[in-house]
Amino acid sequence: MKAYIFPGQGAQFTGMGLDLYENSTLAQEYFEKANDILGFSITDIMFEGSAEQLKETKVTQPAIFLHSVILAKVLGDDFKPEMVAGHSLGELSALVANGVLTFEDGLKLVSKRALAMQKACEAEPSTMAAVLGLADDIVEETCAEIDGVVVAANFNCPGQLVISGEITAVEKACEVLTEKGARRALLLPVGGAFHSPMMEPAREELAAAIEATIFSEPICAVYQNVVAKAVTNPTEIKANLIAQLTAPVKWTQCIQAMIADGGTEFIEVGPGKVLQGLMRKIDRSVAASGAALA
Repeated sequence: MKAYIFPGQGAQFTGMGLDLYENSTLAQEYFEKANDILGFSITDIMFEGSAEQLKETKVTQPAIFLHSVILAKVLGDDFKPEMVAGHSLGELSALVANGVLTFEDGLKLVSKRALAMQKACEAEPSTMAAVLGLADDIVEETCAEIDGVVVAANFNCPGQLVISGEITAVEKACEVLTEKGARRALLLPVGGAFHSPMMEPAREELAAAIEATIFSEPICAVYQNVVAKAVTNPTEIKANLIAQLTAPVKWTQCIQAMIADGGTEFIEVGPGKVLQGLMRKIDRSVAASGAALA
């Protein structure tokens, strides 16, 4: 079965999407529509902006979403998903790609999500750190022992787990995890503690917007970050998406579930190759590639 996977924050690069825009009138229409919906020219920042401008959460998230979703649209008949998943923000791209959300509603939710997360980050300083070379359960147990808020946030692949929370708690966890044998435990250049209880204000804000949005029947199952299994019921999809901001991204578990359910070919749709790299670490025997225009 053909599985399409959609990247999250961190996959952005200067000039992203320009080749799509230059080679497809359909892509141009969608990009221009996006500028209208967002109320600013995101194409200017994507195509010509600095890395610094692209790093702003309110720009990064819509930019990655647009690159992924418009690429899927431009692929046309070549895009035939039998299962989809998205990493964090990428879950919204996946939900547009499998027909649950319209392009317009997806982009509005992404923009709302980005602004709500940025606000939560500014309200209380927080951070994330990547922990390499330790078993997941050791990392989780260590986080539970630390004073303050620090939790396992992204299960990216075996031996790579991202933790998230209050700055002092995350720093302390990095020290302890290094003592316990982590190959590396390093703070990430992010604005806040995504996928942790620190995102509760953003979750509440986004929940209202999600509740007010129509979720349709999907054309194929989405493997959602929160539950790491196939979901097709729009009401369940909605509830899982609301829970996602404060819950961990179970990416390793999602991919393993997709493989167990018959996924044999994984195609990353969007900027970069981050998810292809993680695929190789999760299961080397499965084919992983990037979506390319003919």
